[in-house]
Parts: sequence; C-alpha cells; structure tokens
Amino acid sequence: MNGFVIHSIKEGIATITFFHPQSNSMPGDLLTQLANEITQVGNNPETKVIVLQSEGEKAFCAGASFDELIAIKDLAVGKKFFSGFSQVINAIRKVPVFVIARVQGKAVGGGVGIASAADYTFAVDGALVKLSELAVGIGPFVVGPAVERKIGTSAFATLTINATEWQTVNWAKEKGLYAEVFKTVEEMDNAIGVLAQKLSKSNPEAMMELKKVFWKGTENWDSLLVERAEISGRLVLSEFTVNAINKFKTKN
Repeated sequence: MNGFVIHSIKEGIATITFFHPQSNSMPGDLLTQLANEITQVGNNPETKVIVLQSEGEKAFCAGASFDELIAIKDLAVGKKFFSGFSQVINAIRKVPVFVIARVQGKAVGGGVGIASAADYTFAVDGALVKLSELAVGIGPFVVGPAVERKIGTSAFATLTINATEWQTVNWAKEKGLYAEVFKTVEEMDNAIGVLAQKLSKSNPEAMMELKKVFWKGTENWDSLLVERAEISGRLVLSEFTVNAINKFKTKN
C-alpha cells in the first residue's frame, strides 16, 4: 500500500483522513494530496468545520518519509521534499474554516507540525510528541513556525534541542499544543463530535473572521516556509547529515 487521503462531508462536518503503512510517515505525493484535499474541502460551501485525522492506533503521523529523505541527492530535490509539510500547514492556515486535529497516537516531526497548525487539537494519553530532526543532522525548520506559534519559543526550543526524547501528553497540553486530552479514543471521539456539531451550526462568517484573527502575522508563511525548506534541503546534503542518516538506518 502507498497510503491514501480521503474525505467525507456530513451535515457541515468534513472529515479528512490520511494513512501510510509506515506509521503514517508521509511521502511527498501524499503530502501534496493532503494539502490539496484540505484546500478543496475547506473551500467547499458545504463545509463548516474540518476534522483532520489519520488511520491506525500507534502513530498520528511519524513525519516525513525516511525512504525519500535518504534518497535526496541535490538541493532542488531537497527543497521540494522539505516543502511537503509547508503545503499542509499553509493549507490549514488559509482555509476559511476551523480545522480540528484528532491525535490518536504519537506525533513526530511533521506530525507535530500538523497538530500545531490545527486550530483546535484533541489527543489521547498515548499521543507523545518529539521533534527528532536534529538527531539526523537537520532541524525542524519548516514546521518550526507553526510549533513555535502554538507553544512558544521556550517549549519549541526544548523539543528541538532534546531531539531524541519524547515529551508527554501532559507536557504538550500544558504548553498549549493539545487543547483537550482523554484517556481513551472513544472519549476523545465523543468530544470531537460534540464540538464539531456545535461549530457546524455556528455562524460561518464569524468563524472565518475569527480564523483571520487567530492567524494574524503569518501572512508571509507562503514564502517563509519555502525558505526554511531550502535550509533543510541544503543541510541534508552535508557529510555530517549523510553520516547521521546512515547511522540511523543501521539502528533501524
């Protein structure tokens, strides 16, 4: 299986689901599909709110595809690769409806970026977070603006510098990444259903204007995140990073 992105719309609630067999790690083509789906569904007049979720139980999203990462051989390919999550983050940012994220498992790298970009994020106790990019010689440059915007510079620095350690769900909630945390998936899904139904009946224009308020100051992200992708694209070609990736491959 190469993964998929699907959606459904019912009574104003659009549910977008993504999946990849490798712990929901996302290759570039799947990230493009997800960004396009968010944009198209979010601009559909039938959509009043989006619930963004992934399949599976253990991982919400393990970040970018490692198979693609180790295949990068030039700057243009690297820049394009690292731009994948920028497309998704900017799609979430620009659609005129609220995006609710359902985090049912661990989030790594770009997965933390998606959880941070969502306007309201639910999680379960097992939804630990980690920004592991520095551990392979790069850095969370593309997702950084979304993460820092949500949890602040200090907490973002903690995640970035301590790149091999998981942070707990309680830590993520305390820092503002998760709005609500539940013991079970069932409890979380019930709460998501309640909020989504409320929002589906709220004033669309009011929600659109509120979203503009929430995202004020990010108008330059179309260019900023691409610039950040170029930094990662350059670093991934360095001897240090190539060696770090090869060590990672040996361990895994």
